[in-house]
Amino acid sequence: MQLESDLHCALTGRRLRPDEAYWAPPLITTSELISTIWRTLLTNPNNLSHILMDEPTNVPYAPEARQELARRRSTEQAKLLGVLLLVAALVIIPIVMLMM
Repeated sequence: MQLESDLHCALTGRRLRPDEAYWAPPLITTSELISTIWRTLLTNPNNLSHILMDEPTNVPYAPEARQELARRRSTEQAKLLGVLLLVAALVIIPIVMLMM
């Protein structure tokens, strides 16, 4: 838990009062997620389940940053979906070509 005098918006960096802080999970970018998964697979594969399944600690956001946070989360979700579809295509296309 952060001290009341040390609350800053995780998105804008603006100093916040405890009563105005909006608490939510941190914004994780697609590149951060992929690099963390890759690094964990190479160094300590046993921790992969913890990284993917544990709930992250909530961080404070300014109330006016909610719309920007929602927009960025949607963008990151779309990027992750694109990456997953690309990986699926790279796996499926060779299989289909071998079957022909």
